[in-house]
Parts: sequence; C-alpha cells; structure tokens
Amino acid sequence: MAIETETGQAGRGLDQVDQGEATRAFARIGLLSFGGPAAQIAVMHRILVEEKGWLTEKQFLHALNFCMLLPGPEAMQLATYAGWLMHGVRGGLVAGLLFIAPGLVMMLALSAVFIVAGDVPVIAGLLYGLKAAVLAVVVQALIKVSGRALGSAAMIVIAVSAFVGIALLRLPFPLIIALAALIGAALHIMAPHLLPAAKDTDKADAPDATVRGQNHGAVARAAGLWLAIWLVPLAALLVLAGPGNMFADAALFFSQTAIVTFGGAYAVLAYVGQQAVDLYGWLTPDEMLIGLGLAETTLGPLVLVLVFVGFVGGASLGGMESLAGGLLGGLVAAFFTFVPCFLWIFAGAPYVEALRHVRWLAAALAAITAAVVGVIANLAVWFGLNVLFGAFDLVRTGPLYLPDIGWAGFDWTAALIGIAAAVALIRFRLGLFAVLGAAAVAGVVATMLA
Repeated sequence: MAIETETGQAGRGLDQVDQGEATRAFARIGLLSFGGPAAQIAVMHRILVEEKGWLTEKQFLHALNFCMLLPGPEAMQLATYAGWLMHGVRGGLVAGLLFIAPGLVMMLALSAVFIVAGDVPVIAGLLYGLKAAVLAVVVQALIKVSGRALGSAAMIVIAVSAFVGIALLRLPFPLIIALAALIGAALHIMAPHLLPAAKDTDKADAPDATVRGQNHGAVARAAGLWLAIWLVPLAALLVLAGPGNMFADAALFFSQTAIVTFGGAYAVLAYVGQQAVDLYGWLTPDEMLIGLGLAETTLGPLVLVLVFVGFVGGASLGGMESLAGGLLGGLVAAFFTFVPCFLWIFAGAPYVEALRHVRWLAAALAAITAAVVGVIANLAVWFGLNVLFGAFDLVRTGPLYLPDIGWAGFDWTAALIGIAAAVALIRFRLGLFAVLGAAAVAGVVATMLA
C-alpha cells in the first residue's frame, strides 16, 4: 500500500523510518506495556513522538481518536495504526504483534500455573489477595471513565439506563450498545446541545482530510485478506468440529466479542460473564476475577483476560490432556480476539479523517461511551458481590433480577484488602503493579493464617 510522506517532529519522513529501527522500537513498547491502556498509550507517545519524532502530536492524537472509536483494545490498535503509518500493512502487523506477544506468552504461562497449582495454598492465597485488589481497580476505572464521559444530564441518564439494563434486566451487552448508539444519533438530530461531543468542530483547526494511502483497490484487498484470515478458520472450525464443540463455540464467541468490545476489557467482561460463565459454563465467576487479576499484572492489553477464559475452558474438557486443551483454548481466544483488530485498522485507517467529521457518528459514539460507564458500574457491583460474598444466586422479581446474598458470609478480610488497595490507588495514586503485588502478599498471609 502506498504511504504518502509526512514529516514528523524530527524532520524525518514516515517512509524514511528504517523497518528494523521501527521493529526494535515497537518491541520495546511491547516490553514496557504494563499498567493498562493509559500507561501504554503514554509509553507510545514518549517513544514515537517525543523520543523518535516519527509522529507529530497531531498525527498521534488523530490515530488515538480513531482507535477509541473501534471495538477492541485501543492501545494495541494504536500501535498497529502507528506501524501502518510508517510501513503500511507489513509495519502495522509487526507493531501489533509485538505489542501483544509478550503479554500473550505471560498469560498462557500464568494460566498453566493456575491449572496445575491452583489448589496450592500459596497460589490460592496470592490469587485471593489479587482478586480483592481487582475490585479497587475496577472502581478506579469507573471513577476515571465517568469523569470524562458524563458531561451532561443526557449522558448521566444513558449511563444509568445502561446499568439498569445490564444489571437488573439482564439485557445483552450488544443490544445496550446498539440502543445507546441510536439514542445518541437521535439526540444529535433533535437536541445536539445535550451531547457535547456532537458539537461543531472548528473547521480552521481541523486536520487535513487527505486520506493516507488513498488507494481504494489496495484497501479493499487488504480488508478482504484479513476478513478471510478471520472467517475461513472460523468456518472451518464450525464445519469440522460442529456446534457444541468447545473450540468451535469459543471461536464463534470470541469473534462476536471482538465486534462488540466497545469500552475496553472492563466493559466487555460483563458480556463475557453472561456468556462464558452463565451460558457455556467454561469457568466460574471466581475464576473470572482471577483471570482479570492476572491480566492486570501482565504485559499487553487487559483484554488478554479472554485468553485465560479460553485456557480454563479448554483445560476443562474431558478426554484431553488439560494443559494441551488449555493451550489450544487460549490460542483460539487470542486468534479470534485480535485478528479482527487488524481488519479494523487496515480497512478503516485510510479513511480516518473522513470518519472524524461525520457528526452523527460522533454523537452515537459519545452515547456509547456514556453507556459503557453504566456497564462498568455493573461490573463493579458484580465483582464486589463475588469477592465479598462468594457465589450468589439471582432472584427474579417481576422484570428485575436481584442478587440473593447472605450477610453472614461477608468476607471481612477481602473487604479490608480491597479498601486498602482502593485508598492506595485513588487517594495516594500508587503504582498499579506495586498495589497488586502488596495485595497478593496480603492474600498469602491471610490464607496461611487461616
């Protein structure tokens, strides 16, 4: 694909960046990708904009804005977009793979340790403390996201409605996202002042709308290739293995998840919880918490928690060596989660500037962002109930599904670890890795004393 030259801060054309040098830079980014998307995006900005000068501030922000509109992990897609800017599809593929590879290897290894040694007291204690601290991480994410997304009364109403829909009415996550998008587009037509993100942009300050690499035939070929890479293996699994086979079901499930994961890993976990836990029974709510805790401590995007889901689901199959089944399940989850991300970038990046100026789309995405706040709030409640009370049932009262909990089973130790983690993260702003490590140690001590 042809890439037109644009000069970065250091005066070098993007097409003049050496492929080997770019590969080393993206490998470095992948090895520094701890701390969630905010930290990962900051690392990319420091290396690609400030240190190397390969991208201007304007280019970096335009790419980030586009990736925030897409389903899937925005940091991984930003790395892919930056690589595409420099060396086309080949550069984007190298950058994206280098971003996820270290975390994928770590998650597969930690999942294997969990399957083999999950019942060892020290491991159980470590995971006990880890999942209590994860509750604080989710609450912190809720505070941050709501502060950015809920800038008007309409946004608050959408967020509360999304929470009621997914927590109390048990509506599917994709339906909530679709309804939010329709409401946002409708408000743009009838009352645009209620949606700050839908206001007119300053035309004089708008970026150049030139489509980078505007070769429509090349874009179509790249999109067709990645669509085939995604859908041909999916169809083969469904045909050869048949419905009801865990790996075929997982391929279809993670493909669907890749399409609706607006809002990142925190938002999608509510959807995954409804399906992987309640419908398929691949793992328990407690194991889902453990998976998110492991994802928080590894390199790469938090959505790598889906690799843990696939690993535990594959390892649970009878008639197959547990680790072999787990490895296959984890790789199936990774493949069908991340391949669509490359499709979104390679098909959409050439038209990013045109997308940025579609006002009704901006309004719809603003409403989706508000709905994601409600979904994350549900995730915080769901996590909290599982951490503090253990397993619980849902009781249907009219159209509502309400949790049936027993206060006698309240876990004070987990509550204290969670509160301490929340204070450390929110009040004192300590590093995520240090807080999770301290919580894991506390969990080990509490388990050994018990």
